[in-house]
Amino acid sequence: MVDASELLEAGISFHGHKCPAMPLGLRAGAAAMNILDVQRARDKELHVISETGRGHAAGCFLDGIMMATGCTYGKSNIEKRYYNKMAFTLIDVPRRKAVRVALRGDFFTRMLQSPFIEQRKKGIAPQDISPEIADPLIANVMSMPEESFLQIGPVTDYTLDREPGVFEAGSCARCGEMAFVNKLQPVEGEDLCIPCTKVEE
Repeated sequence: MVDASELLEAGISFHGHKCPAMPLGLRAGAAAMNILDVQRARDKELHVISETGRGHAAGCFLDGIMMATGCTYGKSNIEKRYYNKMAFTLIDVPRRKAVRVALRGDFFTRMLQSPFIEQRKKGIAPQDISPEIADPLIANVMSMPEESFLQIGPVTDYTLDREPGVFEAGSCARCGEMAFVNKLQPVEGEDLCIPCTKVEE
């Protein structure tokens, strides 16, 4: 079983400030992992499809999911759909299984009325919000029963197609920088990197 509380301190450090949304993502990610009976990704054995957007709370939520699951943009085992929902799907790639997790609508509504969000609406940066406001909200998130704030779907079949890794590189004929060969583009008999194919002549 994945215990989100064991990752909380590291999650706050990674995220950069205290807020309730990052721990929500941490717990949601841990819940999905426990349903699938998987451990934190070391490589690409897990994959997240996030439905979050660019908004502040959604980004915080996603940081918690990344911290819990080990799915990161650096490992290319996470993608973002920009639906502006507090929801995601976690895929167990080798076993071809997946589960979707979302914040419950009633909880989401109450969350947007919290004193932390009231401060954010006033333009106060999250790191400047008093611990007297943030800490009790975080403690509440970490102690709530999952069913009070999460909507966890059934485990479904899910096959994720992956491109094989590329380990060969070549030089761009225009800028001279190296790029992996699968992204070099032939233009008038020369191999160009993607930015150089877009340079106005």
